[in-house]
Amino acid sequence: MIPFNRTVYLPSALGYVGDAVFNHKLAGDGKYTKLCSEWMEKHFMADKVLMTTSCTAALEIAAILLDIHEGDEVIMPSYTFVSTANAFVMRGARIVFVDIRPDTMNIDEEKIEAAITERTKAIVVVHYAGISCEMDRIMDIAGKRGIPVVEDAAQGVMSFYKGHALGTIGDLGCYSFHETKNYTMGEGGAILINNLKYLERAEIIREKGTNRTRFYRGEIDKYSWVDIGSSYLPSEFNVSYLYGQLLAADEINQNRISVWRYYYEELEKFQKEGVIELPIVPEGCIHNAHMFYIKLKDLDTRSRFISYMQNKGIHCVFHYVPLHTSEAGQKYGCFAGEDTYTTKESERLVRLPVFYNMADGEKEQVIENVINFLVQESHVSYKDKENAGK
Repeated sequence: MIPFNRTVYLPSALGYVGDAVFNHKLAGDGKYTKLCSEWMEKHFMADKVLMTTSCTAALEIAAILLDIHEGDEVIMPSYTFVSTANAFVMRGARIVFVDIRPDTMNIDEEKIEAAITERTKAIVVVHYAGISCEMDRIMDIAGKRGIPVVEDAAQGVMSFYKGHALGTIGDLGCYSFHETKNYTMGEGGAILINNLKYLERAEIIREKGTNRTRFYRGEIDKYSWVDIGSSYLPSEFNVSYLYGQLLAADEINQNRISVWRYYYEELEKFQKEGVIELPIVPEGCIHNAHMFYIKLKDLDTRSRFISYMQNKGIHCVFHYVPLHTSEAGQKYGCFAGEDTYTTKESERLVRLPVFYNMADGEKEQVIENVINFLVQESHVSYKDKENAGK
């Protein structure tokens, strides 16, 4: 069986984990938390990076920092993971979903303005598959109205937009280091503070509502409860496992990109023949090969494809069911404008296995079976056209 994902493992990671254990420091904000934060601040030119227990936690911190309250509206795409919405719903917000672009599966920047009302408190963008949203336009729209922008860059570590690391462009950025991501600590994330007016409060919220971070820096002689917050600090055990991967980030990135390019080159002929659609990387974007997907004809074709690949021992998955179609999405949100692409495109998309150190034989087996299905399917489609003509 070729799994959809295989968690990143580097032998060096055990050394860092062992060091954390040996030094009897496994609670949060220790040596490896600092090293990981500093690595990202340096390599992504981020103002401040705070490690968290998950990207969900980072989004929850962002919602508190933006002072989201009951009745506020937050604009975001419906095509995203539930955490993107939940973080703001938990603060009482009503989610305003807008349509996506069919080329990148990202929020359609030209649909945002029409969704803005006097109650709009934030715009949340999601960089799907590690490919950037059109951030210049989005930041221009938000800047003219004084609306903060949050980047859900869960899939975007090591991706760039016009030279800027994803997560560093909006007021706040959120990363994921879940085991399904390119770089992992099992469960974990980070919040990037790009507008430093949020920094002091972010440290407090992350430390259970206390000013303990300032106490540890020697800025105050004791710490106390000063605000709302929660336990958002990850264990040093987790963060130490991530650190070794960050040191090898370029090698991991290139390894994944080689898989992505192999898939693209082998399947490009089917795109030219109109059998499938492949990912599009707009000019100015550098992606991280977080995923490789194909778009098939429709939902039925995708279901047959997933079943076919499963029978061949290859695990392929589809992605999000649009949030606005869910029970909670209808309760806590609404769709602004027409759902022209969100549902239609989501039903066509299927993801192929991509992971670090994927063996050549595994890549070849995936492509061989994808091609076999597409050839079989295109012949069936051709016959259907013939019969319709008769």
